[in-house]
Amino acid sequence: MLDHMTKDPQAPQLARLAALIADETRAACLLALLDGRAWTAGELARHAGVAASTLSEHLGKLVAGGLLTEERQGRHRYVRLTDARVAHLVEDLAAQVSPDAVPRPRNLRESSAGSAMARGRTCYDHLAGRLGIAVTDALTSRQLLCQDSGFALTDAGLAWFEATGIPLDRKGRRPLARACLDWTERRPHLAGVAGAALCRHALAEGWCVRIGSERAVKVTATGERALTDLLGIDTETLR
Repeated sequence: MLDHMTKDPQAPQLARLAALIADETRAACLLALLDGRAWTAGELARHAGVAASTLSEHLGKLVAGGLLTEERQGRHRYVRLTDARVAHLVEDLAAQVSPDAVPRPRNLRESSAGSAMARGRTCYDHLAGRLGIAVTDALTSRQLLCQDSGFALTDAGLAWFEATGIPLDRKGRRPLARACLDWTERRPHLAGVAGAALCRHALAEGWCVRIGSERAVKVTATGERALTDLLGIDTETLR
């Protein structure tokens, strides 16, 4: 009977994709690129703690596998995640890692960086960490976002984005609102077009600023006032 069974045609592709990610150096690169920016090969090599020649080989595999795109400017080679789908895949996989399996910080610097990432960060192009959860909860409690069966903006939510001056690009194939599992909070935060637009607006208006060399962001005094006025978020939650 087994001789007549047909193997799922997606199985080889899934195995190749899993093998691409199943390497510590490549995983480190993918996690770093969740900040949504383009990195040079040299920056990623230093971040991953490997030689430039070794990193170049890994980047070649990630580009060939469709997880990264690259461009060259002069002598520099820049890479970034191919699109939001890759970012969501990496973030969702990271969320499956048990907190007990993550090594404890070795020093004060690592502890501070970890705390900053948990407090607020970008997940590719949207807000994550306690900040992302706070915004998502506030949108939901005000009935601007519905979480009954997946994430969806309500009519009031669409009106809120327009009134706040945050344009939503509804022409593409990307979902307007999408749930993204937060790997530190273990709860979903807002992604999709709305999540990206809100994050972009927060950075452009100075509500948040990037800190350090990681993905961490910090809410400014301007941001505290704006998020309190617009969404009723308690300032202590944002610190």
